[in-house]
Amino acid sequence: MTLETYFAYAAICLVATIVPGPTNMMILANGMRHGVRAGLLNVGGTIAGLAVMITISGLGLASLIALAGRWFDWLRLAGAAYLCWIGWKMIRDQGTSEYSGAASPRRGFFLQGLLVSLSNPKQLLFFGALLPQFIDPGRGQLWQIMIFGGTAIVFCVLSDGSYALVAGHIGRRLDGAARRAIGCIGGGVLILGGAWLASTRFR
Repeated sequence: MTLETYFAYAAICLVATIVPGPTNMMILANGMRHGVRAGLLNVGGTIAGLAVMITISGLGLASLIALAGRWFDWLRLAGAAYLCWIGWKMIRDQGTSEYSGAASPRRGFFLQGLLVSLSNPKQLLFFGALLPQFIDPGRGQLWQIMIFGGTAIVFCVLSDGSYALVAGHIGRRLDGAARRAIGCIGGGVLILGGAWLASTRFR
């Protein structure tokens, strides 16, 4: 692996990371409504999901999943349904719209981030298609996967962590109506993301 190869990979990862997606909206909404800790727990879950995706891609299983026919379609639809369900919960969660950052966040923020991250099989196919393009088969593949995967995780930690920190601090200054609006917007984005995932074919 040359420096040129690494920087080309890093540039692609950076662009993919900073483009907002469903996980970013979830972190923003939960951070503003429940505080920095809740947002960071979401981030921890998304990072864990990303690590699983990179590991699977590095083991070469992404191509097998891509060829799994209807089983992969069911996985895609299950992920889409989960995104829509989380979005609907965020929209309907009007009773807890008051800022609760001073209290311990509710259980499940980490798991929520993990499941939202894993519910998008496109992420798996993205790394499954990306990593082989940059790995030099003539050199140790394990350490190359660790470097490339670690780079993606670092970018994700910095990006999503910034979302969580900013959202938590902004949330303290918002009134209940603003937090409800943010929850509705974030939930709507997740529902749209689920609908897009359900209607998209990756093969």
